[in-house]
Amino acid sequence: MKVLIVEDEVRLGEFLKRGLSEHACQTTWVMSIAEACDQLAENNFDAIILDISLPDGSGLSLLQEWRAAGFNEPVIILSARVSLEDRISGLNLGADDYLSKPFSLEELVARLRAIGRRQAAKKQTVLERGGLRMDLIGHLVDFNGQPVELTGREYALLEIFMQNAGRVLTRNFIAEKIWSSNCGFDNNLLDVYMSRLRIKIETITGKSVFKTIRGIGYQMI
Repeated sequence: MKVLIVEDEVRLGEFLKRGLSEHACQTTWVMSIAEACDQLAENNFDAIILDISLPDGSGLSLLQEWRAAGFNEPVIILSARVSLEDRISGLNLGADDYLSKPFSLEELVARLRAIGRRQAAKKQTVLERGGLRMDLIGHLVDFNGQPVELTGREYALLEIFMQNAGRVLTRNFIAEKIWSSNCGFDNNLLDVYMSRLRIKIETITGKSVFKTIRGIGYQMI
């Protein structure tokens, strides 16, 4: 399980990173909102452990922004705030679970595993956004019932964007997902494939679907 830890308390962050690693989790630990956003732009995570009080802002506000942008990664809030109102607020803003400090590492691991099971059980086989529909089993794409013909590479690109709709994807992130190795990867090649995909999708939908983020990558809007 790949876990992002967002915690500014050094001792706790080190404890979480070490403890979860010992339970077969691949962990990345960051100490700020800015670092968390950078990690999410570059990587996919199976779960996020999020502190509420961070040096550059509120974890709850960050969570709200993530959900509004379409980020669906499961989030467990870790907080010293223990009141019922705080727990309800965190869950209503989009958290999947809420654990009060101090906590048991074994309980945190159990909750992560429960989230993993739920995610596996509800894994989507059909992706939909704005009338665009991908059947991952049948390997088919259509827009309001009208078939969209894509090459294998174009299909793989569209799948990444459909799974991360609203999220800015860096060039490196896309290259790592589409090409088995991005060593010596030519950025111009990605631009060519994106241009072809954009023409096909935006011609049939009649609207802008992809946004170029200059110097960073692309976003499905």
